Amino acid sequence: MQVGLAMAVIIAAVAGWLLGSFAADVPGLGVAMEAARLLFLGALKLIVGPLIFFSLISGILRLRQAKQMRRLGVITLLYYLGTTAIAITIGLLVVTLWHPWTGSPTLVESGGLANVTATSAAGATLIDPQASGIAEVLLGLLKRTLTNPVTALAELNILAIVANALLIGLAGLASLPANSPLITLVHHATDLVYRIAGWAVMLVPVGVLGIAFNMSATIDTALIGQLALFMLVVFAATALHGLLVLPLLAGLLTRFGPLKFLTAVASPALVALTTSSSAATLPVSLQTATSKMGVDSSIASFVLPLGATINMDGTALFEGIAAVFLAYLFGISLGPAGVFVVFFVAMVASIGAPGIPSGSMAGMQVVLLAVGIPLEAIGLLLLIERPLDTFRTAVNVEGDLLATLVAQRFAGTRE
Repeated sequence: MQVGLAMAVIIAAVAGWLLGSFAADVPGLGVAMEAARLLFLGALKLIVGPLIFFSLISGILRLRQAKQMRRLGVITLLYYLGTTAIAITIGLLVVTLWHPWTGSPTLVESGGLANVTATSAAGATLIDPQASGIAEVLLGLLKRTLTNPVTALAELNILAIVANALLIGLAGLASLPANSPLITLVHHATDLVYRIAGWAVMLVPVGVLGIAFNMSATIDTALIGQLALFMLVVFAATALHGLLVLPLLAGLLTRFGPLKFLTAVASPALVALTTSSSAATLPVSLQTATSKMGVDSSIASFVLPLGATINMDGTALFEGIAAVFLAYLFGISLGPAGVFVVFFVAMVASIGAPGIPSGSMAGMQVVLLAVGIPLEAIGLLLLIERPLDTFRTAVNVEGDLLATLVAQRFAGTRE
């Protein structure tokens, strides 16, 4: 998210709260604010299905280079999936052990859920509230997976969309030649969907204005305090992953000690903090990997661009914590089944997250829909998106650079 858009979101939130608090009785204002809210949330629901479907297929087809490079590709992909899983696990463990916002009332208790459930998209939920255990959840997920792609997109069946996209992408990777016009068509369709998603992002201030107006009675010092505590938990968990877990992995998996590794990645991490973009940090990351870390240029030029696309440790960690926080705020009980779904969906959503500006919003809405949390919750997250985005991007870049060392160690010296 650009600085100008972030500022517009803050201004819209304040304006919506002021209008809802002091001018709610103005004729026609309530209808206009409701239209703004529904326009934004409708745009999100409109784009989420095609965004998941085409971005996953396109991403898999772009892994042809990984397929051709065999050992290097396999090691890199396994590393990225492994560290993403570790990041989500850390986030869920931290939020399970430390959730300081529970002392304040939820939106259900404060009466701030008027008109919210109308946009919760219950049909997209992956968990059955009556499910009694993981086995029952798995059977339910299997039933939802066996759906054709057209029906899945129409019903916003996220699991079936993901399953069909993976199947089609892998089939294309195995059977289509590199110059196939079908592959080109998929990439162009993905670019088109990303452009529409970018337009949806531009509606963020409009949506936040309507959401803040609708929830003006709830946006008080208690909710602001809860958001601040949520930010603190996310910062702490992200720092744990970036300053302890990744450096320890560097010491265990490579010949770089933790302190030496942190020193080496300091420069690209700082650039990531200022740009909030893994892709924009690529030139600095490439130079750091080759000149400071001694990684072969052929390995760095493959691993880092791939990581900027699919390795989102900080984003996955954030989405896991945010799902638990928002579930509490909206009075939704997750339980073991819900936590399992959050873990699974956050893995998938984080892989597709960097495709559009403020990509975590696209991934976050997938997680929200999967566990039945209303999309209005995104309006709350957008109020604190900017500082969290910069911090987790730095961790994403750090993870990409560690991947180059791992690939050099386990694949770079073999024939």
